[in-house]
Amino acid sequence: MDMDTLATKLPAFVAAKYGAPHEVFDVVKMPGHAGFAYGFRVRKPGGVDSWFIRLPPPNVNWKGTADVLRQVAVLNALDTTTVPHCSVKWSGDDLEWFGCPYFVVPWLEGDVLRLGEGEWGRTLVDETLLDLGQQIMTALAGVHKVDIARVEYLGEAMTFDDDVTRWDRFLEKAAEPERLAEALHIRKKLLDHLPADAPIGIFHGDFQTANLFCSQQGRLLAIIDWELCGIGATLNDLGWIATFSDREAWPKAVPGQPARPSFLDPDTVIRLYRDAWHGPLPDLNWFRALAAYKFAIISGFNLMLHRRGKRVDETWEQTSLCMVPLMRRAAELLG
Repeated sequence: MDMDTLATKLPAFVAAKYGAPHEVFDVVKMPGHAGFAYGFRVRKPGGVDSWFIRLPPPNVNWKGTADVLRQVAVLNALDTTTVPHCSVKWSGDDLEWFGCPYFVVPWLEGDVLRLGEGEWGRTLVDETLLDLGQQIMTALAGVHKVDIARVEYLGEAMTFDDDVTRWDRFLEKAAEPERLAEALHIRKKLLDHLPADAPIGIFHGDFQTANLFCSQQGRLLAIIDWELCGIGATLNDLGWIATFSDREAWPKAVPGQPARPSFLDPDTVIRLYRDAWHGPLPDLNWFRALAAYKFAIISGFNLMLHRRGKRVDETWEQTSLCMVPLMRRAAELLG
C-alpha cells in the first residue's frame, strides 16, 4: 500500500478506534528496510497523538516475516517485562481497514543508535556508552527469559541444523560467489559441530544497533523491528550483535574512507550479557561463526537483488565487501 492510499484509509480507522472523527495528518513513510511502516498523527481535543503503523509488503503471502502479527505476539508478551519496547495499541487480521493485517504502536521520539562518523552516537562519552550497553544487553537477556508459552503463535522452535541449512537457497543466488568460496567448508563445520545444549526462547533475529531505538542522552527506549523474530537458540542474538561489533569480522579501514562504525567490543558485549543472564553461554563461538556466515550470504544475496534491479539499494555495493572477512572470521571462530 502506498502512502497516499494509506492516508485515505486512516480517517475511518481513526474514527472507529477513537469513537469519533479526528483530523489525521503528517502521514509519512518511516525510514528503514523492515517491512512497510508509516507514521501518522491524530489531532484531538487537548493535544496530538503520534502513531506508527506496520503493514505487510504488498502481493505476498502473510506468512513468516510478512506475518506482522508475529511481532504483535512478542510485543504483547514483553508487556509483562521491563524490556523497553513499543506496546501495541491496535492490531488485527480484519481486512476492513487496510485490506491486510496491521498493528499500531506509539511513534517514539528518538533515533536508532547511530555510531558513524559525525553521528550522534559518536558524541557519547565512554561511560555513557558503557551504561547504554548495559541497558541493551540487560534488555536482550530479558527478552530471552520470556516464557515461550506466552508466544505460541510463533510456532515450533527452529533447530540448530535448520538455522544452518535454511541459508542454502540464498547462497546459491548470491552475487560475487567467489567471495563466498569458503561457505561450503564453513557450512560443513557448523553442521559437524552443532551445539549439544543451548538456551531456547524468543530470539529477535536482527539484534544490532539499527534496531535499538534510543534517546540521544543514551537511554534505550525500545528494541524495534521484530519481523525476524522466532523461537530458537537465544544465543543467535548475542552472536549477531557480537559479530556486528567485531572489527576482525569486517574489512580493514581504507585510507580516505571512514572506518566501519561499531558498538562496544565483543568481549564487553558478551560480559554485559553474561552479567544479566546469570547462566552458562555454551558454544558461543559457534553462534558467532553462524552469524558471520549468515550475514556474508545475506550480503551476497542482497547484492544480487540490487544489481538485477529487483531491490535497488546502492549501500549493498559497499556492505558486500564484508563477505570475505566475515567468512574468514567464521572459520577462525570455528577453529
